[in-house]
Amino acid sequence: MVSVPLGFEISGFDRSRTWVSQNGVFAFGFLESCSKEDEVDSFVVGIRYNLGDNEAVNVPVWSVGGGLRVSMNSTIRLSMDGKLILLDNPSGVIVWSSDTSSLGIRKASLLNNGNLVLVGIEDNVLWQSFNSPTSTLLPGQSLHFPQTLRAPSKKSTSSYYSFVIRHSGELALVWENNVTYWSNHVNLLGSVKEAIFDGNGLLGLFDTSNKTVWSISSKDFDEPSLTLRRLKMDSDGNLRIYSWNRVLHEWKVGWQAVENQCDVFGSCGLYSLCGLNSSGAVCDCLYQDSVNWGTGLSTVDSGSSGCKKMVDLGNCKMNTSMMVMRQTFLYGLYPPQDVDIMLSEKACKEYCSNDTTCIAATSKNDGTGICTIKRTSFISGYGNPSVSATSFLKVCLVPQAVSAHGANPHVTAKPIPATRGGDGKNFTAAIALIVLVTASGFVAIEMFVFWFMYRKRKIKAHIRIPFGKDAQMNAHYNSLIRLSFEEIKEITSDLANKLGPSVYKGALPNKTTVIVKALNDVTANEKDFRVAVSTLGRMHHRNLVLLMGFCFEANNKFLMYEYVQNDSLDKWLLNMEPDHNEGTWQQRLDIALGVARALAYLHSECQICVAHGNLKLENVLLDENFIPKLTDFGLGSLFKEEAASSSVSPSERDIYMFGEMLLQIVTCKRDILSENLNHLVEKTNEEPNSEDSIISEEVERVVRIALWCMQNQPFLRPSIGEVVKVLEGTLSVDRPPLGFAFRPDQMDGRVLTEVEVDSS
Repeated sequence: MVSVPLGFEISGFDRSRTWVSQNGVFAFGFLESCSKEDEVDSFVVGIRYNLGDNEAVNVPVWSVGGGLRVSMNSTIRLSMDGKLILLDNPSGVIVWSSDTSSLGIRKASLLNNGNLVLVGIEDNVLWQSFNSPTSTLLPGQSLHFPQTLRAPSKKSTSSYYSFVIRHSGELALVWENNVTYWSNHVNLLGSVKEAIFDGNGLLGLFDTSNKTVWSISSKDFDEPSLTLRRLKMDSDGNLRIYSWNRVLHEWKVGWQAVENQCDVFGSCGLYSLCGLNSSGAVCDCLYQDSVNWGTGLSTVDSGSSGCKKMVDLGNCKMNTSMMVMRQTFLYGLYPPQDVDIMLSEKACKEYCSNDTTCIAATSKNDGTGICTIKRTSFISGYGNPSVSATSFLKVCLVPQAVSAHGANPHVTAKPIPATRGGDGKNFTAAIALIVLVTASGFVAIEMFVFWFMYRKRKIKAHIRIPFGKDAQMNAHYNSLIRLSFEEIKEITSDLANKLGPSVYKGALPNKTTVIVKALNDVTANEKDFRVAVSTLGRMHHRNLVLLMGFCFEANNKFLMYEYVQNDSLDKWLLNMEPDHNEGTWQQRLDIALGVARALAYLHSECQICVAHGNLKLENVLLDENFIPKLTDFGLGSLFKEEAASSSVSPSERDIYMFGEMLLQIVTCKRDILSENLNHLVEKTNEEPNSEDSIISEEVERVVRIALWCMQNQPFLRPSIGEVVKVLEGTLSVDRPPLGFAFRPDQMDGRVLTEVEVDSS
C-alpha cells in the first residue's frame, strides 16, 4: 500500500502487519523498543528500514511522539476526521495525535524517501513526519531552530544526549542541555536558516540566501553505488553518518562527530572509566570493590556499563585513603560542576584527602597547575597513555587481612632452621634480638593506636562542627552537616528572623545565607530520620532547593536549606498586574516546565520514587534568574508522616496538585472557581482558529494537560514524564475526556465539585 484511506489502523497484536512504501525501502508499524521484555510498555510506533529479514539492519528512522512507548494492546489509526492517533485500548485514551482534524485530510502516504505525509483533496501535503525529526535525518530532511535530534534511550527515561541547532547557527552535541562536548563553532546570529542532510552524504548549514556556510561529508561522499544514507544521533552520544553497503548487507559508518568515543561526556556512564584498545573504546569500573570494602553489602548496578555505585564514605569500616590513577581524568556527571584551584599534584591529593566534601580530584600535568575538585559521588572519566593528568579517588581503607585474600595460596613460608646446642652465643643473641624486636613492635603498635584514635577524633570533630576551617575558607563547601540546637540558634540569631510558619533565615560564619525549617510534627526516631535526611541530601537538581544540614534532638528537629534570593511563586504570580499577564507568559511557562522537571526527577530518576506530597505555589521558590526551585519535597513520604491511601498513590496526588498549579499559573489566580474553570474548558474544546497566536496555542496546550492531570480516575492522569514533553512542545495532547475533578483546596469549606465537559 502506497496510500491508506481514512479509517486505516494497525493493532499491536498484529505487529507483523506493516505499511510499506512503494519502493519497498521503508515500513510503518509497531516496533520493539530497547526495553526489557518484562516491561509492559515495550513498543514504539514508527518508520523503519525494510531491508530484509535481519532485524539489526532494519533500524528505526522516526517514531511517534519522539519514542513514546506503549503496550501491545494499542492501535495506530487514521481517524475519520483526519487525525493520525495512537490509542491505548484498555483505557481508550489517545496518547498521541497529529492534531489535524480541521485540515481536510483525505489519506496518508508513506513516500519513497521515508517521509510519512497526510494529504488533502488535491494531494497537497498538510502534515509530514519530516517536520518533527526524532533521532534520525534522512536525505532531504532539514533541521531548524529549535528542533533537536534526541538519542534513543535504552531505558524508560529520556536520553541525556541531543544534537541541537542553536539560534546562532551553531550545531552542537549536548548532555542534558548544560554540557556541550562537540560543536562546529559557527556563530552567525540571525542569518542561519537550516541544516540539511542530502543523499550524497553531506550535512550542510545554509543561510537565508541558501548559501552554504558550513558543511561536513562522509568519507564515501558522492559514491554513485551508495543510494541509502542516514544521519543518526546514537544512544552512545555520538552523531554519525551511515551508508548502506548492498554487497555486505550492512550499515557502514562514513563519518562521526567525535572521533574518540571517550571524549563524549559520560560515555561509559556512572562510576566508569572509558579507555581505548585496538578495537576502540572500552568501559571499565572506577573501583571494583568499593562497595564491598565499605559495608559488606552489595548494591544495584547504577552505571550504564553495570558498575556498582561508589560506597558512602561515611559508612567506611575504617578510615579513607586516596587511590592514585595515573593518566586518568575524572569529572562529575551530576551536577557537572567541578571546582578548579591552582595546586601542585601532591598538594591536590592532600587537599582532597583533608576535605571531607571531596570525593575525587584530578591534577593536570600540562603545566597549568590546575587541580579539579569533585564534590559529587556521580563520577565518570577517561584514561589512556596520552592523557596528561593524574586523578585521586577517595575510597575506604582496605583492612590488611582482607587485602591478603588475593595472595597466591600455593606459596608457603620457608621453615626457620633449628639452633644447635653448642651455639650458646648465637642462641643468646637471637633471644635478645627477638625480645628487642618484640618490644619495639609493642611500642610501635601503641604509637599507631594512639595516632589512629587521635586522627579519628579529629576527623569526627571536623565532620561534626560545620563552622571549621573549610566552611569559613571554602566558598564551595556543601557537605551535609549535623547541627546541635545551640548551633541552630547561633546561625539564626536565636530564631529571630522568621520568614513563615516554622521557617527562619540565618547565616553561616562564612556569610553564606541559609534557611532553617523546624519539623514540629515529625515523630520519627533518629535512625529513620537520618535515613530520610541521607536520601534528601543525595538529591541534586537545578530545580530543587539544596539540603545543606540537619538537627536531630529529642524536642528539636530542623532541616537547613540553601537560601533562594527571590520570594515564593505565589507572591510574584498573584501580585501581578492583569495587564502584564500576556507579557510574562513565556516566563510563567518556563517556571511550570522547571517544576515539572523537578517532579520528574523525584518520581523517576532517583533510586526510589519520592513524592513531593505538598505541591503548592508557596513551595516553589524563584532565584535571581527566576529559575524555579521546589522546596519541602519528600518530607511526608520519607518521614512517614503521610496518611495512607487505598486508591491514590502519593505520586498520583502530586500529578493532581500539579494540574491545579498549572491552572493557577495560567490564570494568575489562586482560587480557580468553577466558573473560571468552565470558561477554560470551553476554550480548549473550541476548534483551532488559524488566526490564533502562538501564545494562545501554548496556553491551550497547558490548560489541556492541566485538566488531564486533574482527572477523577488516577489511571487517566498522565505520567510526569509525559507532562514534561507536553510542556516542552514535543508531545501533543488531546482534549480531556468528559469528567474531571476540581478541588478548591477546601478554602471555604467547599466540597469536591464535578465539572462536566462537552466533548462535541
